[in-house]
Amino acid sequence: MKANEIKEMTADELNTKLAELKEELFNLRFQHAVNQLENPKRLQAVKKDIARVKTFIRKHESEAQ
Repeated sequence: MKANEIKEMTADELNTKLAELKEELFNLRFQHAVNQLENPKRLQAVKKDIARVKTFIRKHESEAQ
């Protein structure tokens, strides 16, 4: 995901996206454990996307206060 896409999301959309990314990360880790992961770089990309989403969630929270 691009940062521009994340900036345009609302807080509810960000929370939904965070849940989706965490589920995807879980599935990727499971695939990695059973040696069925085709693209190991995807693990790293999902972790970075989670960090980006969490950053913008925190930014929305601080702006609300």
